Amino acid sequence: MWGALLRRGVRGTGGLRCLSSGGPPWSLVVSEAEKIVGYPTSFMSLRCLLSDELSNIAMQVRKLVGTKHPLLDTARQRSLAEITELIHTAFLVHRGIVNIGELKSCDGPLKDMQFGNKMAVLSGDFLLANACASLAQLQNTKVVELISSAIGDLVQGIYYENSKSSEENCLTDDIGISRWKEQVFLSHSALLAKSCQAAMELAKHSVEIQDMAFQYGKHMSMSHKLHSDLQPFVKESSTDTMAFSLNSAPAILHQEFLGREAWLKQIREAQGKGNIVDYKKLQEAIKAGKGVTSAIDLCHCHGNRALAALERFPPSEARDALANIVYAVTRLP
Repeated sequence: MWGALLRRGVRGTGGLRCLSSGGPPWSLVVSEAEKIVGYPTSFMSLRCLLSDELSNIAMQVRKLVGTKHPLLDTARQRSLAEITELIHTAFLVHRGIVNIGELKSCDGPLKDMQFGNKMAVLSGDFLLANACASLAQLQNTKVVELISSAIGDLVQGIYYENSKSSEENCLTDDIGISRWKEQVFLSHSALLAKSCQAAMELAKHSVEIQDMAFQYGKHMSMSHKLHSDLQPFVKESSTDTMAFSLNSAPAILHQEFLGREAWLKQIREAQGKGNIVDYKKLQEAIKAGKGVTSAIDLCHCHGNRALAALERFPPSEARDALANIVYAVTRLP
């Protein structure tokens, strides 16, 4: 969807608003964006894999390869969007693998959990293999290179996450906000950013336009991750403590403002018997500091950079839809 909207945005009525803390809800902006591109986006490739009718259509479209029929350009844009979604879904499935060594008796029979892990590996690999096969059929070397490098980025980012998650929930991890940005780019932003760039390459746009598309995808997804990290600290309706990671942006920024030794002291003070952390107490300590407000500012900063990239595109409904997506992911209570 992102690539199709960007392509329509390049063709060029509308204008960008200034970013504020309010904005339209996510479901509404996605619905409006789907109207512009002409189709819903969720799990289209999974349905394609299981549908004889859609497979027959795809076979007929492939006959156009080598011609200059405009339908072919559209079918490459659609295919790229589905490839991106397949890759994203494959890695989500792989993330569902559980650590057998950490299971408790209440989690279920061991053999069932082991079977679930095998299914997660096989299902994720199946989706990834189909994505790679479809990627090759685009017959564009630069696009293949871009998406392949994005897969490599995802592997690197998730590997780092998994290697750190085994270290007592990273209680003493000191990565800093700069390192956090690097890791988030690898595990969350690279695929979308490079897919947006690849969409412009398929449409044969200039290197400058491709870079603007990359910048939009990168900063929009960074805003989205910051928005997600902030939810446990800004949700007003929740009476219970929401789970949060000590490697989330508010916690890391809080640590930077507080200082390393003071942060470790707060963690020790929040630990009860058996070194179990009282997350409610730690959450309150983080909310009382500057980490949350700084994370909100950073969320808006990346949102504004995404909007700045969009300003290089002519005014259009598609550009407005992409801007509304930014407003939605930076919408905080």
